[in-house]
Amino acid sequence: MTQEPIKTAVVTGASTGIGRACVKALADKGWRVFAGVRRSEDAQSLKASFGEAVRPLLFDVTDAAAAAAAAAEVRAALGGQKLRGLVNNAGIAVGGPLLHLKADAFTRQLSVNLVGPLIVTQAFAPLLGADRALAGPPGRIVMMSSVGGLNAAPFLGAYSASKFGLEGFSESLRRELMLYGIDVIVINPGAVATPIWDKSESIDAEYADTPYAAAIAKIKAYMMAMARSGLPPERIGAAVETALSTERPKTRYIVSPTPFQDFLARTLPRRMVDRMIAGRLGLSPPPAG
Repeated sequence: MTQEPIKTAVVTGASTGIGRACVKALADKGWRVFAGVRRSEDAQSLKASFGEAVRPLLFDVTDAAAAAAAAAEVRAALGGQKLRGLVNNAGIAVGGPLLHLKADAFTRQLSVNLVGPLIVTQAFAPLLGADRALAGPPGRIVMMSSVGGLNAAPFLGAYSASKFGLEGFSESLRRELMLYGIDVIVINPGAVATPIWDKSESIDAEYADTPYAAAIAKIKAYMMAMARSGLPPERIGAAVETALSTERPKTRYIVSPTPFQDFLARTLPRRMVDRMIAGRLGLSPPPAG
């Protein structure tokens, strides 16, 4: 009897948080994982934690040449078999009021969170099934979006722009890749206790001299509370493993500690949500006269 090939997946942004949790969830289920990281110390940490189940790949998702080299490394390791999964997880969060946010910071946000998935997808799509010479069933792509890609908060406009963009990118890609039998699934995490929120600690100091200072202080306190009480990243890792392994996956998995609140924010009239946010953050204009 011919033994079924081991299921294989590539996970970007695998050093910490959601990415590392995805690596663990897949490795625990018998997957062989190629874990994308940018630093050699992160590669060593992954090998120490997961052993032979994980093979680190050193590359930056914004570097097309490095992504292509990583894909060539994976192709050689697979020995003619298709890759079963690609998890586009790498991302950053840039905060700040859009009227004061530097253009290069906005560009960096889109480069990592939106252009990065394009670069990585183009590099690995042949291994997922666009190269029909490879053996095995076509693979799947998981895009790590956010509830912030469905409902945008003030002072996270750059981040939401990247995630709203990823939503459209993913939907178009899913329909285009039907030609090859490659599926595309979106994961929308809510608040998750990960290091992505750590840099929010400096946001109020950076914009202290703007009219938004008081509102930023309020939303910073909320973000830091979410960083402490958000979902464990393992919950998102489990959703990713489900998306890659279940026979008939959904096109989207929303994983949030406040699903009803998130639902209301997406379904209430937009002007009503605007007024609710303005009231909580003190963003209403002063009375006329």
